[in-house]
Amino acid sequence: MPWFRSAACWALLLALGAALTACSRGDDAAVAPGSAASAAQDLALAPELERAERLARARPGPLEQELRAHQTSARNADQLATLALRAMLAALVRDRALSEELIQRLRDWPAGELRASAQLAALSAGAEYLRQHGDLREARRLLMTAEPVVLAAAGPLYRWRYYRQLGGISGDSGELNASLAHAHTALRLAEQIGAPWRIALSLVDLAHTSDRADTPARARQLIAQALAEAQKDPDPMTLNQVYTMRGILYADDSDTSITLQAWSDALDQAARAGADSVRALGLANFADYHLRQGHPARALELAQQALPLAQSTRNTSAESVARSNIGLAKIALGRVAEGRDDVRAGLTLDEQQGALSYAADGWKELASYLERAGDLRGAVEAYGEYRGMIDRVLRDDTRKALLEAQERQDAEQRARDIELLNRGNALKAEQLRQRNLALALWAALGGCVLVSLLLLGQAWRRVRRTNEALAHSNASLKRQSETDPLTGLANRRHFQSVIKTLSGPDGLTASLFLIDVDHFKRINDSFGHAAGDVVLVEVARRLREAVRDDDLIVRWGGEEFLIVARTGSGEDAAQLAQRLLDLIGRSPVGCEGRDIVVTASIGFVSLPVPPQGLKLGWERAIDLVDTVMYLAKGHGRNKAYGIVSMQAADEADVARLAGRLEAAWGAGEVELLALVGPGIGAQVDSGFYSPDGGASRPATS
Repeated sequence: MPWFRSAACWALLLALGAALTACSRGDDAAVAPGSAASAAQDLALAPELERAERLARARPGPLEQELRAHQTSARNADQLATLALRAMLAALVRDRALSEELIQRLRDWPAGELRASAQLAALSAGAEYLRQHGDLREARRLLMTAEPVVLAAAGPLYRWRYYRQLGGISGDSGELNASLAHAHTALRLAEQIGAPWRIALSLVDLAHTSDRADTPARARQLIAQALAEAQKDPDPMTLNQVYTMRGILYADDSDTSITLQAWSDALDQAARAGADSVRALGLANFADYHLRQGHPARALELAQQALPLAQSTRNTSAESVARSNIGLAKIALGRVAEGRDDVRAGLTLDEQQGALSYAADGWKELASYLERAGDLRGAVEAYGEYRGMIDRVLRDDTRKALLEAQERQDAEQRARDIELLNRGNALKAEQLRQRNLALALWAALGGCVLVSLLLLGQAWRRVRRTNEALAHSNASLKRQSETDPLTGLANRRHFQSVIKTLSGPDGLTASLFLIDVDHFKRINDSFGHAAGDVVLVEVARRLREAVRDDDLIVRWGGEEFLIVARTGSGEDAAQLAQRLLDLIGRSPVGCEGRDIVVTASIGFVSLPVPPQGLKLGWERAIDLVDTVMYLAKGHGRNKAYGIVSMQAADEADVARLAGRLEAAWGAGEVELLALVGPGIGAQVDSGFYSPDGGASRPATS
């Protein structure tokens, strides 16, 4: 399982910053010039609140009960800070009834200088409750409803917590630029407040986002600063988070001593604080580290230590990680059936929590382990569960939202460039207008009609040249917005702009090929991301070599490529699929003196689909080749699987058969063509898996 659970672990991480001790350091003195006197009289609970804030991750439930005894009906800064902290602790323990009650009390805070802080605290507690249930998108939407006037009037500590939380959720949602901006804002607020442990936590956030943004050197610099700040006023829970992130940032080093020491220190600090829940998650994540290092026996030992701690503290996230890592370790040790059941138990916990993205990743990782263990049938089933789960996560609105976010970023950059060009053109037009006015005045005064005409003609030529230059620049920007900058291939924006011209009123008439580079993550991990980019560029070149000039090649995303070819028949499509396999896998890709072996898995179909000549819309056609491509992966990779025929009368029948493609193949409702790439004998699976449970089968069925 992923060894740092951002939606679970970072939600707990935010709890240290979640408490709003508005009574300390003159929080509401920042609201208005006259608020210092009223805030000064509310300092009695400041030490107790800060202690609870620091220990929030260790035992949120007992701390909420302790603070309940200090809650009164008074309407001052102390009571607001207590109420806000209780609301956050209730969200962390997922107490729905208590969370709703406390959030409503924050919303009902009376008008006055503290109302803005109360409103911001209500938004933050509500978002944390949603986040604890895995609904990151709704949590971010809720936080984004904060009005500018509320953000401006709220106290520094409330704003610090808000921006830390928004930065963490943006990062978990893939909005890295926004995450960095929010994290920097939180750091400035922490420096304004002046507490070293708050500064340390903000630096941890920045380090995490910088690492996600693929700037590891900057991330390590930030975590060193965080450790220095935490040691100025140390407490076990702050140090636990700093050491945890330090271990994560050095995990990929060949020298594992830093990571091992950091994880050991993090567990020691959790034990000092009596934070069994945090220690359980730390042990479970440490087990995943040893799995990645190839030490399944040690991983099994650590995960088995984590499981009872997670169960006794009701830390469901830690329990799911521990169960899954126990299962993966057992599979790696040869106890395949037992390990598979343990992993399924962990994934069931993720699904019950609504953490579908983590469950999908878990199914994919299980398939990988089963494949390496030789359980190909189990691997195919796990890949099928992964595909079904990821469709639930990404289908419809979510998938569109992710695509729109990507396209929106590109469009915004292009729009800024075009705006600059338009401004330049407007300035030139104004200059020409003034020049024309001057010429008209001279003509009227001097009667020099001929000179005026010559000058106006020159001005007209300049305008025309300017407009031509602007049109050329706009066309160039449009081409750039529709081209993948790494490979030079078309991107999804270009595909969506031309696919309608390739489709008739009844659907698409062409052959579609979805190509996925095999083990691409392993290439990045083994040779580095720069080598991965070299592989993608070379694969793109080989794809161009395989197709005709009028065929469309699209970088579909990551290591996936889509080809729309105007082939005449299914036989032509099969020949092209074999040519693609041969060209991609015929020779290694050279990078800095090293040879990188590259293969790909391909799914393809020629439309209309025989035997009934069924035409499909391009969305359904791409879903179909995506399913066939994953069948090729499940059958050993370095293969191409194509649809020869389907007993389908309409798109509904196609969707039904695609959802059970393996069984439909065995039942004769679907006829598949299977092709193999060069060097197939070196693959994990040297034959074909028979859907009826028999031995290897020929290329067609």
